[in-house]
Order: sequence, then C-alpha cells, then structure tokens
Amino acid sequence: MSVALNTIVCRKIAGGRHFCMAEIDKRIRGGNTMGNGTEDKAERILTIYTKLKQGKIIYKDALIEKYGVSARTVQRDITDIQEFLQSQFLEEGNIQEVIFDKRAGGYRLQIKRTNELNGKAVLAAGKILLESRALAKTEMLPILYSLTALCDTDSGVTDVKDMLRNEIQNYTELRHGQKLLDRIWDLEQAVKAHKYTEVTYKAQQNHREVTERIKPVGIVLRDFYFYLAAYGAEEDSEKNSDPKNVFPVFYRVDKIQEYTVMEEYFRVPYAGRYEESEFRKRIPFVQSGALRKVEFQYVGKALESVLDRLPSATVIQKDQDGYLIEAEAFGPRIERWLKGQGDNVKNLRVK
Repeated sequence: MSVALNTIVCRKIAGGRHFCMAEIDKRIRGGNTMGNGTEDKAERILTIYTKLKQGKIIYKDALIEKYGVSARTVQRDITDIQEFLQSQFLEEGNIQEVIFDKRAGGYRLQIKRTNELNGKAVLAAGKILLESRALAKTEMLPILYSLTALCDTDSGVTDVKDMLRNEIQNYTELRHGQKLLDRIWDLEQAVKAHKYTEVTYKAQQNHREVTERIKPVGIVLRDFYFYLAAYGAEEDSEKNSDPKNVFPVFYRVDKIQEYTVMEEYFRVPYAGRYEESEFRKRIPFVQSGALRKVEFQYVGKALESVLDRLPSATVIQKDQDGYLIEAEAFGPRIERWLKGQGDNVKNLRVK
C-alpha cells in the first residue's frame, strides 16, 4: 500500500479513536490488526478515495462484487470519506462532497471552490463598484473583469457580463484620472501599523503644495472620493492634550502628491475613548472639527434615512410627537445636514 496514500485518508475506528491511514498500516505491519479485516478496510477506502480524486465514478455494485462486502459496508466507507473531506475544508479551502450522480448511476466527487461567488453576489458587487466611480477606468475595469471571473458557473459569468456591459461601456471616471490603488494600499499599511507618515498634498483652496507629518488612522470613501483620516503630529504636545481639541483632518487621497511612511510609531489618539468602529461612526462627513454631540426630535416618516446617514445615532425616546435622537460627529456639518431636513427635524441643540 502506497505510503503517500496512507497519509491521506483518516477514519474513525476502534471505538471512535481517530487514526491516520499511515498509523493503520503501521499497526498492521507490526502485527496489531486492530480487529479483523482492518487492512482490507484501509485498502478499500484508499482505493475509493483515489478514484474519486481522479474524477472517476464509483459504482456501489462493483465495489460489493470486488471486495465481497455488503451495500451497508460500502455506504459506511463513503460516509467515512465524506467526513474526512469535510475535516479538510480549513486546510484546503475547498468544499468537497461525495454526491450521487443520478445520470451516471454512481458516486463522484464534487468540489466547490470557496473563492467563487454566485452571479447575484458578483452583480451586486459590480454595481457598487461602478456607482462609486472612485477609481480611474484603468484600475476599475480590471477589477470588474476579475470579479466577474469569480462566478461559480460559466453561465453566471455570461449573465453578469451582459447585465453590466452597458454600465461598463459608459463608465465615467472622476476628473482627476489618477491611479490610486498603490497609494491606498501603502497608506492603509501605515494606518494598520500606526506609523507616522509624511504627506505632501495640494490644498483645495489655493492649490498650494503643503507638507505635513501626520498620524493616519483610516481611509474612507465618501461621495466618490477616498479620504485619509489623520491626526496632526503636533497633537502630541501637552497644550493639545485636551480631547476636545483633538480631532481628525481629512486628506483627499488623489490630492496627495507624495508620501513617506516612517519607521516611527504613534499612539492612536482616540484609543482610550472608543474602538475604531466607533470612531468611523463619527465621521459620516469628511470635515475637520471638534466632536459634536447633538440632540434633536425627528417627526418625519423616513427615520431609517436619518439613522443610516448618522451611524452613531441612537433613539433615546419615542412618543406621539416623534423620535428623540442623539448623535455624534466630527465637524459642524452634522448641524447643517440636520437643518437641511426642514420641518422633519425640531428642537436641534448641541450638547
């Protein structure tokens, strides 16, 4: 019996103990049979498994005749192989199942690659990417083509391409036309490693180039543009130690002309106050400014639109007059947005 095959298949024997086939063979050769027919059982399972991996159809009647065993025994062998394949999912990353093929009249191995997606998921992801318009065409389209290729069926690939074809052909990239993938990757690495970064960016107001040393804490996508959220390095000083005076600044990634990730680490400014997910809830508007906590009454009919726009929002009271809501966000834009809701928002106050 092949040593390579011996090490492949594992099965439960001897009162539920778990043995590798190499161990079975070792004990047989050493004179310990672990019960009658163990060697035949190991050989039989390895043969079935090998044929399945080779893409062959396994016929139960043929196995019964070849090995002189019952139909129930063959079914147990197939079940043992099925259990082994399931145990290998985390190691191999594929879902492998022994299925009965009615057309062929026998059992075969079906492999579902977990790096594949169904057509519905690919279509939804493709539409999200296209609507974002966040990347130049030279970067966006290869991503879409690669995503489409992940469909789990050939017909799914064709269907998704047909459904997205018009949107792809008419994709309108943003005016800056810059490639951003390398920039986003490098800056996100700096974010995750908590490394100081020096950036040279073009100011939007006067188009002058400014160089600053910053503490990058996140990259977000808002209204077509990627932004780098960061704190200034000068906030390490004692005079800026008051949390009320510490707030993020946002740099449009396409406006960053040069950047250098430094080999010096910083402490995340908000680490002692809330987790990163909570920090992100407080930047629905990419505007610098102190953290504002507001309270207001919402009397409109689209409550979910307010809660979706303000991820930090919490309904603290509900009555016949509407909903009393609290929310937090950096910068004054939260107040302007709420005032823009007209008569649906009442009694707005900053706490």
